[in-house]
Amino acid sequence: MSLNFIKTVWAARLLSALEKSLVYGQAGVVNRDYEGEIREAGDTVKIASIGDPTIGTYTKDADISVQVLTDAEQTLLINQQKYFAFTVDDVDKVQQNVNAMDEAMTRAAYGLRDLADQFIAASYTLVPSGNLVGSTGLPVAVGAANAAYNHLVNLSVKLDEANVPSDGRFVVVPPFFHGYLLQDSRFVGSGAAAADARMLNGKIGEAAGFTVMKSNNVPIASSDKYKVIAGHSIAYSYAEQISKVESYRKEKGFADGVKGLHVYGGKLVRPTAWAVGTVTNAAS
Repeated sequence: MSLNFIKTVWAARLLSALEKSLVYGQAGVVNRDYEGEIREAGDTVKIASIGDPTIGTYTKDADISVQVLTDAEQTLLINQQKYFAFTVDDVDKVQQNVNAMDEAMTRAAYGLRDLADQFIAASYTLVPSGNLVGSTGLPVAVGAANAAYNHLVNLSVKLDEANVPSDGRFVVVPPFFHGYLLQDSRFVGSGAAAADARMLNGKIGEAAGFTVMKSNNVPIASSDKYKVIAGHSIAYSYAEQISKVESYRKEKGFADGVKGLHVYGGKLVRPTAWAVGTVTNAAS
């Protein structure tokens, strides 16, 4: 169905749709170490790792034991394929004062990124039980002014115990959680406008050693059980490519068309470098 602009005077600017802040797919939350090695959907990236050498005690004049190191391999599969395709009729373009094609392309790009954002966040299910705070059956009720901050401290402890680097840690929280953080004097909100310009998407401040980001893509397990992911970018490897973008003229009609294909995949290569807290809003 073409855009119906006929017999209508349209404003010079389109009203852009409200957008969620897309957080999980950006540098600082994930790494893209293997992105240069993919080309098309179905490609795989083999990620090798090697075990730690055993440290022995040396005894003078005694033989030493030589260890044969074992290796392990993980596969990052580029198995997600999403597309967009649309046309704008020539008559519609004449009737309006805005560039509908540009706006549609912007909306399509956002839609692709939004799905990828949710795809990455869904890997919270792979985090080992030792890195969990609360559960879907027994979530942590966040309601008091200091409960949100204390929950971040507990997540930080989980990462400390897993030897995750302290520098570069992030946590992504839902809006209600941010509201409780604002009631806590220990939460350091975003700074001056000049500093804000260099922020990560969704960044709202610093707390408990984390760069705190807010998103409406925080996974919800059931009802109001939110899965707050905290961690380091070494945990998750993500790779993507816009493999096809083509413009064309509609064969039967007078319209411009555009279609695009986005391929991507991700792997939680270090599950212990994520910690997940299950929280619920005590006020709801």
